[in-house]
Amino acid sequence: MKRTPYVRAAVSVVLLAAGPVAAATSASAHTARTATAVTAITAARADTDAQGAAAAALKKYPGYVESLDQDGAVWHVNVVGKNGKSNSEVIVSSSGAATRANQDTGQDAGEYKTLIAAKVGAAKAMKAALAAQPGKVRSLDWDDENDNGVADHWSVQIKSANGATRDVGIDATTGKVVPADSGGDNGDDGGDNGDNGDDNG
Repeated sequence: MKRTPYVRAAVSVVLLAAGPVAAATSASAHTARTATAVTAITAARADTDAQGAAAAALKKYPGYVESLDQDGAVWHVNVVGKNGKSNSEVIVSSSGAATRANQDTGQDAGEYKTLIAAKVGAAKAMKAALAAQPGKVRSLDWDDENDNGVADHWSVQIKSANGATRDVGIDATTGKVVPADSGGDNGDDGGDNGDNGDDNG
């Protein structure tokens, strides 16, 4: 029994020696958790571009993108339902989260027949426009009114690196550049983009 003080002393020494190790392990775990949290926050703040906004809207509400435009940190995307009888306004945040703001049902399916039948959908139209005019897409609109003899097309507004904006028209059948609604120097030889299948669905 007289050896008890020595045993206690030995235990105390072990605990004291283990203290820094435990503290270091705890600190490392905390650092790892902090780094993970920072990475998650950074990813959440990453700006979603037009192509990402269109994809996010269609993933949440399948159909056909009719138009989209950027409003500050969010995107407003109009999606026509697959049957052409509904039109939803989808809000896509900078992190890519999609929420339906409102929906108009009971639409005349014939109103959107040209959009649904288009060989070049929104995604391909934006890709073709960016090939003709590098930059970032700020808005996109479907136009089947055939004004000035221009066939069904997409009007894509692009902001270039120097801050200038330009509207680029993309033919809905060929994927070639055509005059945009707002005019401007849009060229007339955007080239054939090959695969023109519907990419909205």
